[in-house]
Amino acid sequence: MKLSVITPVYNEEKNITSLHKELSAVLPSISSGYEIIAIDDASIDGSADVLGKIAKTDSRFKVIRLRAHRGQTAALAAGIAAASGDVIILIDSDLENNPQDIAPLLKKLEEGYDVVSGWRKKRWQEQALTRRIPSQLANWLISKISGIDLHDYGCTLKAYRKEVFGDILLYGEMHRIIPAYLAWRGARVAEIPVGHRPRRYGKSNYGISRAFRVLLDLIFLKFFNTYLSRPMHFFGGLGFILIFFGFITMFGAIFIRFTYHISLIQTPLPTLAAMLIIVGVQLIVMGILAELLMRTYYESQGKTPYIIKEKINL
Repeated sequence: MKLSVITPVYNEEKNITSLHKELSAVLPSISSGYEIIAIDDASIDGSADVLGKIAKTDSRFKVIRLRAHRGQTAALAAGIAAASGDVIILIDSDLENNPQDIAPLLKKLEEGYDVVSGWRKKRWQEQALTRRIPSQLANWLISKISGIDLHDYGCTLKAYRKEVFGDILLYGEMHRIIPAYLAWRGARVAEIPVGHRPRRYGKSNYGISRAFRVLLDLIFLKFFNTYLSRPMHFFGGLGFILIFFGFITMFGAIFIRFTYHISLIQTPLPTLAAMLIIVGVQLIVMGILAELLMRTYYESQGKTPYIIKEKINL
């Protein structure tokens, strides 16, 4: 089993050498065939020089340099596309992830799972209000929306079978919700506790604002995965809900008119009812248009609304 260990790098010149030493000490005992792919996301410090020096001394250490800074998801996508291993390991370059945890991830993967995600169980113990509670809330919300219950979506340390990526394209902040997206496509996902070490050098590039971007990407992916082949069910369902509340509001206005003798022009209910019904009808029409676009999308490109995992005697 060949391993491809992928690490995104952005202004980590003081951490890269230590990470390479740790990985080089751990990986030979796990697999005789491995590669380390570092993606330099257009760092503005000396990371590129350090990566180049390491690559000259270690043929298993491969470097991809991006022309412009595009974020962690784009960097990981470039690494995954270049990976030749049967199993892909994602790990941060800031030394917060411990390479010693790679072996337990692979052991869990051998139980038949396609994805094994790390859970930094003891992270933010000293920053409960400012970091731990917001992080737990974000993970809970993502789990509820996705239907995949993970404690730590933000942990980069994960193991994947290469074949599960298939034709998946990564963008936005999607790297955090890859397990959920793959689970929607039939992958088996597991989670195990892993260690977490405080950052030695540099500063974190993460902020609470990223949680909102992750949620927006998740909502889009939920629609893309669940309703792409039946958009009428999504838009039409919302339309019928609004029309229903529109009629309820209209009947409420009529009830007030004859029960309390309040003129319809003295209450905003008729206007609200009209708006709900009009928007509901628009959503149904939008669903029809989306349905036509969906059929064009599939038929013009020869795509199918299903994914085949295996064929036997065919």
